Amino acid sequence: MVLVLYGAIAMACCVAALFFFRFWHTTRDRLLLFFALAFAVLGAHWTALGALDLRAEERYFLYVPRLLAFLLIIVGIVDKNWRHR
Repeated sequence: MVLVLYGAIAMACCVAALFFFRFWHTTRDRLLLFFALAFAVLGAHWTALGALDLRAEERYFLYVPRLLAFLLIIVGIVDKNWRHR
């Protein structure tokens, strides 16, 4: 059951990444590009988490992509606010 949920979350993240990429393509707003990249990284993270058969003690390195995704969102927000000054 957990693998099904990981797959559903991965699919939702990939769909969100495609939507943000499409909106970035029409508006060329870099914030949307950062969000698209972040959701693509999150989709890859959930896919790897479901595909690899690891015990809980061995999964710590899989949280680095999640950190990268949230840092991409923060950088995108800071970049958006910094350009308007």
